[in-house]
Amino acid sequence: MIFLSIKETILQSVENKVQAYVGNSRAHLKEADLDLIDRKKELAHSRNAEIVKCRAEGQVISKNKVDDQTYLNYLVHYQFLLNQNERLYLEEVCEERRAIFQGNELINDEEIQKQEEESFHETLERDGSESEDTRGFKYNRLEAVRYAEQWWNSYNPKYKKFEVDCTNYVSQCLHAGGAPMTGYPNRSKGWWMRSNNWSFSWSVAHALRWHLSGAKSGLRGREVSSPEELMLGDIICYDFEGDGRFNHNTIVVAKDENNMPLVNAHTTNSRMRYWEYTDSTAYTPNIKYKFFTIVDDD
Repeated sequence: MIFLSIKETILQSVENKVQAYVGNSRAHLKEADLDLIDRKKELAHSRNAEIVKCRAEGQVISKNKVDDQTYLNYLVHYQFLLNQNERLYLEEVCEERRAIFQGNELINDEEIQKQEEESFHETLERDGSESEDTRGFKYNRLEAVRYAEQWWNSYNPKYKKFEVDCTNYVSQCLHAGGAPMTGYPNRSKGWWMRSNNWSFSWSVAHALRWHLSGAKSGLRGREVSSPEELMLGDIICYDFEGDGRFNHNTIVVAKDENNMPLVNAHTTNSRMRYWEYTDSTAYTPNIKYKFFTIVDDD
């Protein structure tokens, strides 16, 4: 019997997934992995698209041994080449996983689920005096998208990095597009980051959704009813459980052949990902969305 090393086992597992994404191979994969792969392929099919190529690269983040068990955190960078009506585009997703080994035997391997470091417990404020004059704000969508593309899989050292970084990343993109910060130093008011401090709306997914829906000046959003109405630089908010509390945000960076948004995001760092997220481990059938187009000042 041939015993594979821990590294060889992980590499083989990743390769098995790559083969399943582009073909019909289902060998040596757990039911949860097969379900995720099937959902991604079904999502592509529903858009008249096909995953024609897939490649993946792995990187070990940390390795710890407790008694006779080894805990390995690793990152897998997937690249999916999709063909949609003869148009090719590249989707990228970076998945952080944790594998647990008993000796050299893999006993568990799953994506790491992260929770926001903070949530707001106070009543957020919409009105009141603002710290900056926001008159004449015109959203530069191209600059917002340029920033989203530059930093989709890295972290601007000018800003704090959060474990759950999706809203912080989207806020940075919005600010790169010229959205003015307002409300400092009240964390429950406006939208801002300054001097290693920040508003809830800057970093917490549900708070940004709340701010976009009702701000009267500065960064404002107008809710639209369908994703087709969104433009580059607009924002999609996700309530995965459908319980009324939104827990993820993305920014629109492109449109596909059906005029549907392709989005960038952090936490599970993603580029040119289809907006629906039915291929996410966080997805549930109860998912709800809100679509916000960024509004210029009159």
